Amino acid sequence: MTATQKQARSKGSKAEVSYELLRSRILDGTYGPGYRLVLSQLAQETGVSTIPLREALRRLQSDGLVEVVRNIGARVAVFDATQVEHSLQVLARLEGYATAICAPHMTAKHIERSRKVNARMVTALEDFDPTAFTALNREFHFSLYEHCPDAHLVSLLEAEWARLDHMRRSTFTHVPGRARRSVAEHERLLELIAAHAPAPEIEQVACAHKIATADALRRSQTAP
Repeated sequence: MTATQKQARSKGSKAEVSYELLRSRILDGTYGPGYRLVLSQLAQETGVSTIPLREALRRLQSDGLVEVVRNIGARVAVFDATQVEHSLQVLARLEGYATAICAPHMTAKHIERSRKVNARMVTALEDFDPTAFTALNREFHFSLYEHCPDAHLVSLLEAEWARLDHMRRSTFTHVPGRARRSVAEHERLLELIAAHAPAPEIEQVACAHKIATADALRRSQTAP
């Protein structure tokens, strides 16, 4: 390997590390919505030079987690309820299709594993913690998606879930009653998968499940 190739690899590695570091800080709330991402400050905080940090910010902008605002510069993206609803509508279509094509690959053992996650969600309703419930909700859905034969589709789902996790720490915080209905809808999905229901029916039910969350969020925002 030439010196130039080594330098390029090193630069790529630092950019990747910077990307993962900044992404994790955005998703865990360390850098909240509107937080200014000043290169010199980030370099001081992370110990990484500005060149890989700049590349990391470009990637995060493509992911929708960072935005560049005139006269302000780069900052963590700021979202409103309408944007969350629109993203949920898009995710509904992706999830509907993904669940339908996962279903034939799920055995009774796989379905039982997903049921156990949903049972934990039911238990979590008793002493409700929206953040913990949201994490279990993600675990449930990805217990289905891990059987998806389309790796690109899974990567799209992961990106949209990450973006939504940033946009709303927990929809269940803002939508009273949605959590209990959600676990019932999960069980309905598992019943369809176990019964080898037609793919269009599974897709429709899975899509409606996510749209119901979007609708509930919209109603909560317009309620007096």
